[in-house]
Amino acid sequence: MVKHIVMYKLKEPTEQNKQALKNKFLSMKGKIDLLVDIQSGVDVIKSQRSFDVVLECVFNSMEDLDKYRVHPVHIPVMEYVQGVVEKSHSVDYEY
Repeated sequence: MVKHIVMYKLKEPTEQNKQALKNKFLSMKGKIDLLVDIQSGVDVIKSQRSFDVVLECVFNSMEDLDKYRVHPVHIPVMEYVQGVVEKSHSVDYEY
């Protein structure tokens, strides 16, 4: 199994924008068959080191993660992210 986790800092971190990004991520649920699980959430701590939104995905293999990156359902989500995100950090690991 492979876990893909990305944290996002928004350009305009309003509650509405945070929820919109979370909902955009969750809109992929059930539409990409190689995506075993997807979760997304909005930060509740709001500390200086916090990011605004997190995405967590689970795949059966690295190959599935690679296919996800170019999947036609994922591409418009990525394009949306590029327009609203200031920076992001990610980690991908096998377990």
